[in-house]
Amino acid sequence: MNEIFLIALLALGPFLLAEGLLARYELMLYTISRRTPAAALPPEVPYARGADPGRPPDAYLVYLDGIGKRRFTDTRDGGQLVRAVIAGAPELRVLGQVQPYSPLAEPLAGRPVWDWLRRHAGITLFLHNVMQTFVAADRRYRPLYNRAVGAQIADQLRRAGYEPGSGIPLVLLSYSGGAQVATGAVEELFEQLRAPLWLITLGGFHNGANDLTHALHLYRLTSANDWIERVGARLFPQRWRLWRRSAWNRALASGKITAHALDPATHVGPQSYISATARLADGRSHLDRTTETVIEIIRHDCRTRIPSKRGASAHAHRLARKRSV
Repeated sequence: MNEIFLIALLALGPFLLAEGLLARYELMLYTISRRTPAAALPPEVPYARGADPGRPPDAYLVYLDGIGKRRFTDTRDGGQLVRAVIAGAPELRVLGQVQPYSPLAEPLAGRPVWDWLRRHAGITLFLHNVMQTFVAADRRYRPLYNRAVGAQIADQLRRAGYEPGSGIPLVLLSYSGGAQVATGAVEELFEQLRAPLWLITLGGFHNGANDLTHALHLYRLTSANDWIERVGARLFPQRWRLWRRSAWNRALASGKITAHALDPATHVGPQSYISATARLADGRSHLDRTTETVIEIIRHDCRTRIPSKRGASAHAHRLARKRSV
């Protein structure tokens, strides 16, 4: 077993080294303003789907996919979860095009270098987004990464019709490593949109260091069979209960985090949270149950917890004053 591990490490070593060096490159370009983030989408990609854009929806939902995200349209399950949410909750406006692993808001697909790598060394696409997740979690780069992707989400929401200060609920639904990006985007979204904000993580892989003060609640959809999420909880000290003053543990202590068990789902594979073929005892697929859980949270929990516009404005004013002191 040790020999197999050593061979795998030697084989992946050059790719890991290259990605470790390149993963910060895009963030640095963003930081020094050598390149501006892409704003407009291709003509065939809508800014949002679902509820009629001519009137305010009940809520906006932004889906932040896991590390398989390479283009505007692809997702881990081919878009099944997003389509199921739209079909089950037509009152929502849903955005699925955000690039959580690109500070410049550019998909990997379509870049000449990455297209070549996909044909000749496809594993580098996987490693790229993995390394971007760790860049987003790195305390040296986290503030910059959070600002970049948070600004990207805010821009896409405005283009989809979201009006800052409108009080319309905003939900960030994230899968796997998308949770690192979602928790990191909270502060920038609050700054730009003053939106009542909820987070739903699905098998969330994140370091627990991002401030959740401006999130009204976080719903953690998990499973005892999800070993990848457990790795994240054990890998990052801020997720350990001993680190009581971490952002994650402060949110836990304040009652801001609620867990929903989706056993026996796994993180990936034919038994995953978003599997359309794996069946529960009641006949529903794992995808059906996950979709219903997400919709129930948005329809019931978010509506009962939403602050009044006056209360939200007063809260925002107090926080603005606090930061200026």
